[in-house]
Amino acid sequence: QVQLVESGGGLVQSGGSLRLSCAASGLTFSGYGMGWFRQAPGKEREFVARTSWNGGITYYADSVKGRFTISRDNAKNTVYLQMNMLKPEDTAVYYCAASGRQYGSDYKDQYDYWGQGTQVTVSS
Repeated sequence: QVQLVESGGGLVQSGGSLRLSCAASGLTFSGYGMGWFRQAPGKEREFVARTSWNGGITYYADSVKGRFTISRDNAKNTVYLQMNMLKPEDTAVYYCAASGRQYGSDYKDQYDYWGQGTQVTVSS
């Protein structure tokens, strides 16, 4: 079956960096657009970033543009989220997701598979 497993979350001070990874199995990874979403306590799950099937096209939420970078390695079936200049408002559970839409989507209901999430906590 399809599995998406995130890793790399943790506790970091404001201004610091983290790199999240999401390892995929059970699907033809290069055929899927990949996205990162996050959900803070009491809030809706929101779009963070997405990449096309080959990594050639990327999109970001305005709140993370210029600070976060999404990338993928199709040889390793892995998508990454490099997060720099972290802020306390970035604190959330971060989820990766796979979409049959080759360019991904900003909308969570257009993703077919989800990981279990990894906690990111940014202290002030």
